[in-house]
Amino acid sequence: MEKNKVAEMFNSIAPGYDFLNRLLSMGIDRIWRRKLRKMLDVSNPVVILDVATGTGDLAIECVQNGKKKTRKITGIDISEKMLEKGREKIRKKNLADCIELRYGDSENLDFEPDTFDAVVVGFGVRNFENPEKGLLEMHRVTKPAGKVFILDFSLPRNPFIRTLYGFYFFRILPFIGKTVSGNNHAYGYLPESVNHFPQYEQMTNLMSKVGFENTEYKPLAFGIATIYSGEVS
Repeated sequence: MEKNKVAEMFNSIAPGYDFLNRLLSMGIDRIWRRKLRKMLDVSNPVVILDVATGTGDLAIECVQNGKKKTRKITGIDISEKMLEKGREKIRKKNLADCIELRYGDSENLDFEPDTFDAVVVGFGVRNFENPEKGLLEMHRVTKPAGKVFILDFSLPRNPFIRTLYGFYFFRILPFIGKTVSGNNHAYGYLPESVNHFPQYEQMTNLMSKVGFENTEYKPLAFGIATIYSGEVS
């Protein structure tokens, strides 16, 4: 989808975005972010970029615990309304000294090469107009030996689970999302975007194509979501 349409869509659902995330995922999205943060903790990066940060949930998770508050995280997004919600949450949690949210285009990152120890993305890459270009930009701004972690929805490979999940994801979820948010398109777009998003080996192959090494994927909750990772040499 074109960037301006993505921004317009997320601006329209920003007021109820966090509530609907918790409702539609039954809170599991928090567990997934925690798993990503634990993978991130292994190399203990200090300067981190959160691409397509939305309302800042992943950035907040990455600095929530103990010594992790020494981290400096910059979150970027093309939706100003989502950023406003995120800044409000960050102020309430007294994290403004270590998290900065700013407007930014994921496919044209306004940072010098080799700026960040790590780059993270939570449920954002499938919304890129050009995923390959976005991955190239993430590679460019990551320091040598730095890592990138991408969390996003995927479709389970097990036929039985895929059928059950598909019924919820393609039928129930859009109806609830539309009813609660009042947006007829946004929560129909979600399953559509997942359906067309590179997954599993397709995604790691794309990451390898743009220069990432040691690419891996880790399915979560039977493959409902997946964490992809890669290193910069």
